[in-house]
Amino acid sequence: MTVIGQDVLQDAGRRNTPLKKWLELWTATAEQRIWHSLEEVKADYPTADGVKLKSRLVITIFNVKGNAYRLLTWIDFELQVVEVLEILTHADYDKNRWKDRY
Repeated sequence: MTVIGQDVLQDAGRRNTPLKKWLELWTATAEQRIWHSLEEVKADYPTADGVKLKSRLVITIFNVKGNAYRLLTWIDFELQVVEVLEILTHADYDKNRWKDRY
């Protein structure tokens, strides 16, 4: 997969060193994989989940650092692209405001 939006990952990693390591490992894994479905993503990240929004877009959510954060992505399985949208704390994710952005 090609990972786009790595600036989002780098910004979050600069603010939080323990988070940086997880994000680097996630990026390396995603770049090495060829995922064709959410089920294949879940083989690597069992807690990943797809959330279908009103816009009909399916956002793939990764639980980060024991659920302390959420990594929001959009995956185009056909083009083999993962777009990093944002990283939220668990508390900010639970407010659901992010759903209106996509």
